[in-house]
Amino acid sequence: MRFEIKHRPSYSLLEVELEQGEAVRAEAGAMTYMSPSIEVRTVMREASFIESLGLKLLGAQSFFVNEYAAKAGRGAVGLVSAPLGDIAHMEVRPGLGYIVQKAAYVASGLNVDLDIKWQGFTRGLFGQGLFMLRATGSGDLFINTFGALEKKTLAPGEELVVDNFHLAAFTDTCTYTVTKFGGLKSTILGGEGLVVRVRGPGDVYIQTKNPAEFAEWLWSLLEPYVRSRAR
Repeated sequence: MRFEIKHRPSYSLLEVELEQGEAVRAEAGAMTYMSPSIEVRTVMREASFIESLGLKLLGAQSFFVNEYAAKAGRGAVGLVSAPLGDIAHMEVRPGLGYIVQKAAYVASGLNVDLDIKWQGFTRGLFGQGLFMLRATGSGDLFINTFGALEKKTLAPGEELVVDNFHLAAFTDTCTYTVTKFGGLKSTILGGEGLVVRVRGPGDVYIQTKNPAEFAEWLWSLLEPYVRSRAR
């Protein structure tokens, strides 16, 4: 399976080239175009019903994924995700998996398994929760980041404190804990609620933009219009 990530870093698109007999799985709604030789099949994730339910409720992923297979010869499929930002490629192999932020997953090879890796508050201080997906197995994994991608490599025992909304992924060789940031005053005035303390060895992938802050900024522009229309 060959691939190319185009239009980086702001408007990235993943194009996967499939030889006959090859296939790739992608999150529902990720497809933008495909060759007529590609056959699409919607499948439930390879998990029990309870595990799939957990992926839906905790992982913010759909019950089903689309499987794109080259059945009638070689073909290509273009995949994107909603946030404006980069797409990163990661190689999953035995002994090296990834913990991925709930909304970052875009696509993966058929031999990459997803399950839930969660630690934090089911009800955060202000309704925030931190839910992660764990990718194991063997094959290609693609994630979407909001903004550009910053990679930090941690030595054994080295720690990095990352804002909840800026954490995209990290290797499962790392350990992590989720904690509140500062006291109540700093949380309200500073805007942060939860942070993740990641301890190496391993790699940490950080997205440069905060989706929560972007939503607040967007609402500051829309609110006057909404209020004027409501009168």
